[in-house]
Amino acid sequence: MYTPLLEPIVALTAGILILVMPRLLNYIVAIYLIIVGILGLIR
Repeated sequence: MYTPLLEPIVALTAGILILVMPRLLNYIVAIYLIIVGILGLIR
């Protein structure tokens, strides 16, 4: 079930993780794009 708050929460979490561990950037971006793509297909 999609909620409008999901994307900003995911983006905020990803931003914090990138600040803490910059080496995770590639993985976080890839996971974010996969999640957004799946949500776009479901809607």
